[in-house]
Amino acid sequence: MNMIFAQSLSAPSYSGRRGREACIGDAIAEYADQALLTELMLTPKPGLVDRRNSGAHRDMNIDTFLASARAIAPWWSRFVALGYSSAHVSAGAALPLVRPTGVVCEQAMFRATSGVNTHKGAIFSLGLLCFSAGRLQARGTEVSRERLCGEVANICVGLVDRELNRAAPTQTAGERVFRRFGFAGARGEAASGFATVRTAALPVYDRVREDGLDEGTALLHVLLHLLAVNNDTNLISRGGLAGLDYVQAYARRLLRDGGVLAPGGVEKMALFDDALIAGHLSPGGTADLLGLTWFLAQFPK
Repeated sequence: MNMIFAQSLSAPSYSGRRGREACIGDAIAEYADQALLTELMLTPKPGLVDRRNSGAHRDMNIDTFLASARAIAPWWSRFVALGYSSAHVSAGAALPLVRPTGVVCEQAMFRATSGVNTHKGAIFSLGLLCFSAGRLQARGTEVSRERLCGEVANICVGLVDRELNRAAPTQTAGERVFRRFGFAGARGEAASGFATVRTAALPVYDRVREDGLDEGTALLHVLLHLLAVNNDTNLISRGGLAGLDYVQAYARRLLRDGGVLAPGGVEKMALFDDALIAGHLSPGGTADLLGLTWFLAQFPK
């Protein structure tokens, strides 16, 4: 089997044509767009849409994701600009300001995909990060990984209790998983300042990149680390706790053998992909965390 990796994407520059502030805003928006494309093109990803196949999905493929990414690309800069203009608002009062933009961005996605949810989780998380970047920029604060994550955590204080502990007549899949198993999904990650990305993904990415590993291999190895620890609510929705346990145990077994870095590691990821497709398991929440890892890795530690 040929080794299939993500195409390397050049990062936007922070210097440029319309003043430093405008250029930083443009760069942040481009980072968000490239985070989606980098995650999508990375191959092979167990159970997920990539250049190898459509994963455990029958209602979407790589073209669906590309159409979605194109449709929502213009919105990243709007999240940044909204954060910049509302930097004077306290973090605790900021979420209602950004949510309407997120809803309209989701509508653009659904129009492009004929109603298929390709990037709803990514819009939520990357939208908050772009919004937070605009707020930091407006205050003259360095836009670093920790400050971005800290700002999102401050904005999302109490979010899990407000939205997942509520008694609602209709519930989303994420709300049902929380009520039954206590896993808070994307909301919990945001409220924690993306703790899983900060503790399980970014340190691995930094280490292997510093060792000279190419970006595609590094991200595949990071994905394996995320699959081993992330309580992915998408997996639970499809396969219950048994499905989650299966994926985490499989990932940990591969990591014990050296992961993607071991001889034949990429081929083993392809076999992992085949196994999840056979079990109709798709770790969509983990895919979002992988995109967030790439996004945050573009900023200073």
